[in-house]
Amino acid sequence: MATSTKPDFEAVRRNKVYEEVAKQIERLILKKLKPGDKLPAERELAEMLRVSRGSIRDAIRGLELLGLVEPRQGTGTIVRDNTATDSMANPFANALKRRRESVAELLDFRKMLEPPLAARAATHASSEEIAEMEAILSRQEEKHCRGEAAVAEDADFHYNVALASDNSVVLKVIDILMDLLRETRARSLQVGDRSQRSLDGHRRILAAIKRHDSDAAKAAMLRHIEDVEEIVLEKF
Repeated sequence: MATSTKPDFEAVRRNKVYEEVAKQIERLILKKLKPGDKLPAERELAEMLRVSRGSIRDAIRGLELLGLVEPRQGTGTIVRDNTATDSMANPFANALKRRRESVAELLDFRKMLEPPLAARAATHASSEEIAEMEAILSRQEEKHCRGEAAVAEDADFHYNVALASDNSVVLKVIDILMDLLRETRARSLQVGDRSQRSLDGHRRILAAIKRHDSDAAKAAMLRHIEDVEEIVLEKF
């Protein structure tokens, strides 16, 4: 199946790469695939479209929210049957509802996971790890002053808090979580004073970690995520 689909793809050169990738995969689904068929693997799609695997993942995630595909453990990404009346009656409204619910659940998960990690970081962080967090916030402040969205620095800070908690399993979870929220973070950091509020929140968290105050670090992280949640969910 994968070999026969290659001529249908074109190299992607647009700014919002994942959107164009999603359109091309959607065309493949509508023209050649049927419910139950499996999409080519991420690596193969990335090679055919000449984009990163991250762009492929973002595109497939968007198609999943639209109800066109479904990831199955041990199988891959499968084309869904979209003949059901409830999913087709108002696809855009349903997609928006699913997306909002998905983001809300991810942010709720962050509130369960990250405050205890910040508390643990306050008792486990080494001087080198604290120095790295300070360097990240310096880069974030520089971008803020230039009016740029510090998306990478935002993710790096949270990843380094998890790193300082000294648990390798948690790092994998945080990495996936940050990837899932990449687009949401990019949009929210461009809303009003969100960039400054993000920087302030990170500073409060780091100050508590530097004082080795686990309760304050936990409270600061929870406050920060609730602040993010308030802004993000207003956009849906």
